[in-house]
Amino acid sequence: MYFMGNNKSLVLAHYHMEEISPEDMVDIMLTPQFYTIKKETLPFRFTYQAKKVAPSLFDGLLKENGEYDYFVYKEEDLWVFIAYDTKEIMDFLASKGITSEKIGKLFFTQQAVEYLSLPVPLDEKKALSVIDQVVVVVPLQVLSETRFVTFGERFRPQRGVLIETGDASSLTHKQTAALATILFLFGIIWLIEGQRYGGKDIHLQTKLDTLRRKYPALQNAYARESIITRYRTIDKQERKKRQIVSKVTGLTFRGVILTHFEINSKTFKATFKVKDKKVIKKLETRISRAGFIKRKSTGSKISIGGNI
Repeated sequence: MYFMGNNKSLVLAHYHMEEISPEDMVDIMLTPQFYTIKKETLPFRFTYQAKKVAPSLFDGLLKENGEYDYFVYKEEDLWVFIAYDTKEIMDFLASKGITSEKIGKLFFTQQAVEYLSLPVPLDEKKALSVIDQVVVVVPLQVLSETRFVTFGERFRPQRGVLIETGDASSLTHKQTAALATILFLFGIIWLIEGQRYGGKDIHLQTKLDTLRRKYPALQNAYARESIITRYRTIDKQERKKRQIVSKVTGLTFRGVILTHFEINSKTFKATFKVKDKKVIKKLETRISRAGFIKRKSTGSKISIGGNI
């Protein structure tokens, strides 16, 4: 069952929840059955700093074949780290009639620990309870409490994980963010290069004007054509660079991440990490269609490169 909130209903998700098929979008609060939690005292000031170390904190604690994301927040003097597998969660919710396009945000019951002074029953055998300020799922028979609280809208935290859905994109949120960062960096590079070449243009133009005044013969068509040819070569090279950047970034799709890319005036090199071996053939086909040559393939990594 789910409860009405200001905008979206808040659904408590657990292994034995009833199947529902909501007509409108809902938010999901996950029990500890869907995530792993750690609390640490770390000297970080900002959340993004703490999030960088999250993967190392869970080393050896998570399934090897899982693809985990991390939610981090401050709880008094402790940093709370939550690891969760989005795909596993979405597959489970879909089996209960909650398809991806109906999901707004994900929350975690640990975020509502202050409201769990009494247990929250999940089904006839299990309940949510708090042990050492950590929300856990326990058998009803081990509880000494005979009173319970009902899950409701007041459990909704301020922060959550936004789920991006729809067929418009074949990239996950992390891949999209990584790709946006790469494109942003390339944008800065092109801006710097443009300014550099712009500076050269001004400098060369000044020298050319001086030479023209000193040597009138430079005004002839042959001299002008030589100058035009020189700058046409520079522009052609820059266009080739932009085309290569566009083609390389276009090779990323679900299951493929661009991990390394370098380009200079003569050569370029890119490395892709393939999470699912099933997409290797698809990536190789795209590489061939883009006119690139595969230089190296090692396990889950494929490298391409060539001349400008």
